[in-house]
Amino acid sequence: MSFSNDVRQEICSSVNDKDKRFACLYGMILFSKNLSDKCITLNTENEITAKLFPELVHRVFSGKIEVKIQKSNSHYTCIIEGEEQVRQVYKRYSLNPLERNINNDIIVTNSLGVFAAGIFLACGSVNDPQKEYHLEFTAPCESLAQKLKQLLLDIGVKANVFLRKNMYVVYIKGSESIEDTLTFMGAQQCTIELMNVKIFKDVRNRANRLANCDNANIDKVINAAIKQVEDIKVIDSSIGLDNLSEELREVALLRLENTEMSLQEIGNSIKNPISRSGVNHRFKKLAKIADEIRGEIKNDKE
Repeated sequence: MSFSNDVRQEICSSVNDKDKRFACLYGMILFSKNLSDKCITLNTENEITAKLFPELVHRVFSGKIEVKIQKSNSHYTCIIEGEEQVRQVYKRYSLNPLERNINNDIIVTNSLGVFAAGIFLACGSVNDPQKEYHLEFTAPCESLAQKLKQLLLDIGVKANVFLRKNMYVVYIKGSESIEDTLTFMGAQQCTIELMNVKIFKDVRNRANRLANCDNANIDKVINAAIKQVEDIKVIDSSIGLDNLSEELREVALLRLENTEMSLQEIGNSIKNPISRSGVNHRFKKLAKIADEIRGEIKNDKE
């Protein structure tokens, strides 16, 4: 599958309770191509989206709303038709098809990310990070595009808007902004995949400049850096780096900011320089903390 489909698949698996289903469906409907008094139409080329939409409608409206699906080649059209059915949908979401607007009041606060995920399922895509860092949403009108831009800005992500073929495209550049957006939408594993690609690129570019470094050593350096960053991210998302000792926090921050640095370079960069083995010892301590956190998370799920 493409990276976009990986994101969609992970999003779908995270929509697993009443509030999330409600918010996700709201995003999909609000950013659908056509809303009228008689019909709601969601167009997609993605089978994952085409399967999830009727499932969400069924769950949110307790089976009272029918969704028809038409397929032409690789294109899917999901349709809710009939004035009474459409009226029920608009009433549930306080939605005016003539003045589309994001109504934050009807979304539970902790489901805003799932609402954004619904928008992505309806009109979003993300490029393969191996090729380019680019994520975009195609909004049906300028007002929604600007509202989405503000929603992203509220989580610290800067997006831009431009007009393409009578549709307003909200796009994000930069790996860190895309990582934040994917995490916000509930696609954490895809975020880690993107981070790993970025680390691999950064370390490989530096390693390739080292003429005396063979391929085996390059891979070793890359894999070690990837593992260290993953451990640090696990710790940061669980207990926060501020709760680490000063010596561990110092090397953790240096690694996050300098994925290409060797252990010796990190040792030389800290406040009180230490040897390569000293840095390695600290990373082993961080790895142990991260493994303990992973174990606790696994036990909680079980």
